[in-house]
Amino acid sequence: MKKILFALALTVCAIATTQAQSKIGHVRSQVLLDTMPSRKAAIKEIKEIENAGLKELKDADSAIQAAYVAYQKNMGTMSETVRQYEENRIRRMQANLEERQQQIDQQLQMMTQEMNVVILNRVKKAVEIVANLKKFNYIIDESTTLFSAGGIDVTNEVIVELLKLEKTK
Repeated sequence: MKKILFALALTVCAIATTQAQSKIGHVRSQVLLDTMPSRKAAIKEIKEIENAGLKELKDADSAIQAAYVAYQKNMGTMSETVRQYEENRIRRMQANLEERQQQIDQQLQMMTQEMNVVILNRVKKAVEIVANLKKFNYIIDESTTLFSAGGIDVTNEVIVELLKLEKTK
């Protein structure tokens, strides 16, 4: 019985010692992201593509509106066959517009995801470098922490490593 209690006390002391030696740091992830030139460039590129897509959709919508106005203007003089043809053509134009809008949305979403993966991997690598250099057991993000009464802010050190990684990309 004494051996079991001694082993249990020894285990508790070992765990307490290990926890006391844990070194915790924290970063402000939004500051990290805002510092990255590659993220700024990615946001700009996505915005440009989004604007080009919006212009394309706006032009297509204008063409549909013009076709509809012409159809309404000439509807009284059209034969039944021509009228049905024009109605079907306008419906196809509308369906093509909706399909293209979905394609553009999907492409933008895929591009955003791809760029985010690259950016977040670079941030993780910079955090890992700082954690290894400073011998941290944990580095947490301030924005997802409910309470913190300690730790060391390593945001600036991570920014330095992040900018080094940005130059070598």
